[in-house]
Amino acid sequence: MGSQEVSNADWQGKHVTVAGLGVSGIPAARALHERGALVTVVNDGDDERSRAQAAELEALGITVRLGDGATLPESTELIVTAPGWKPDKPLFLAAAEADVPVWGDVELAWRLRGPDAAPWLAVTGTNGKTTTVRMLASILEAAGLRTAAVGNIGVSLLDAVLGEETYDVLAVELSSYQLHWSPSLRAHSAAVLNLAPDHLDWHGSMSGYAADKGRIYEGNSVACVYNAQDGATEDLVREADVEEGCRAIGFTLGTPGPSQLGVVDGILVDRAFVANRQKQAQELAEVSDVNPPAPHNIANALAAAALARAFGVEPAAVRDGLRAFRPDAHRIEHIADVDEVTYIDDSKATNTHAAEASLAAYDPIVWIAGGLAKGATFDELVTGAAKRLRGVVLMGADRALIREALARHAPEVPVVDLDRTDTGAMSEAVREAARLARPGDTVLLAPACASMDMFVNYNKRGEAFADAVRQLVAESA
Repeated sequence: MGSQEVSNADWQGKHVTVAGLGVSGIPAARALHERGALVTVVNDGDDERSRAQAAELEALGITVRLGDGATLPESTELIVTAPGWKPDKPLFLAAAEADVPVWGDVELAWRLRGPDAAPWLAVTGTNGKTTTVRMLASILEAAGLRTAAVGNIGVSLLDAVLGEETYDVLAVELSSYQLHWSPSLRAHSAAVLNLAPDHLDWHGSMSGYAADKGRIYEGNSVACVYNAQDGATEDLVREADVEEGCRAIGFTLGTPGPSQLGVVDGILVDRAFVANRQKQAQELAEVSDVNPPAPHNIANALAAAALARAFGVEPAAVRDGLRAFRPDAHRIEHIADVDEVTYIDDSKATNTHAAEASLAAYDPIVWIAGGLAKGATFDELVTGAAKRLRGVVLMGADRALIREALARHAPEVPVVDLDRTDTGAMSEAVREAARLARPGDTVLLAPACASMDMFVNYNKRGEAFADAVRQLVAESA
């Protein structure tokens, strides 16, 4: 049965398999069950948490198979998958052979929306998604609109579209995984912030990764927002099949051309949503209204502003929304100044592209880096940052890859290589960084690597850094 037939039919009695428990799988299973579908949940894991989740679903009458995520249950007419499940899993290969469609939870949410559902302003990109979506929601709220930041940001889209609360518009963060499984999604307007190699083990290639990111533009009705300083994002706009009249809107950290947003003399300006974009520019906000005003964060603010303006938001609301926005923890977060040295936590910089943006925001820097490289190489990152580096402290499982890149491209920069992977290593890393730093320097945690070799997640890594800095503060008091 084709996916469109399933979407238009009554769910009563439809055999639907939900792949994966967790943030997306449980709401999907519940929503389908409530609509009369015969739901079977399959899950690779069979741990204590999974068994507890399974018990709750089974109490509703939903079938759950733990420890068996590979077999296609008999009579399955549709699979709804958690976004992280890789396309080459045996379950999906079996589904393709049986001509069973596969949707993600985002696709399901899109299909289950009511006739008067709020339009979606959607954001994707290798880095900056969450910050941009939260900035966008802050701007929309400042305009008096009922909105929420949803999607990959942690709030289930299914909960947002099926809940009792009504919205005027939704600010939606979408990962490449989610977009891969969302064939019919059509946003009001969408942005791709940037493209850099990431998750290539999942997508199979950079072209596959980019193609999935580009799905966000399909069917846009008002604006496709791209990064004028990242040609790959503009290429995706050119390839997209959009509605008649949909415009390509660029954002740049430089002076904007017509149909772009950019920066002029410390002012964020709009030359896209004005009456005469050949000659006019509308002031939106000052660079100082962006928190923090690091270059990549200004780019995030411009993308958020472009989506808000595409939705008809007035300039004053852009300014007020940016002023009201507070970034999440561990995203270029100022921890403290100790002995005239600034300590910044950007533990969220889990790949080289994010670390590059972070390193570009400060000078001179004592850089704390390392962790799980996820197949990344570091030559380009080190070459770009070399002149800014006062020193480097390395930690984590794949630190040798960064050390070798430093030896090739910044041999004069002093490097401290911490040969330990226990969580206490962070305290030593901060002390070594403090030893290397001079007044006016920034000690920057921007690991360019994932955290799981030493910490549960990047949050815990950032907390360990902040704790170590606060210890320095206490000692210097």
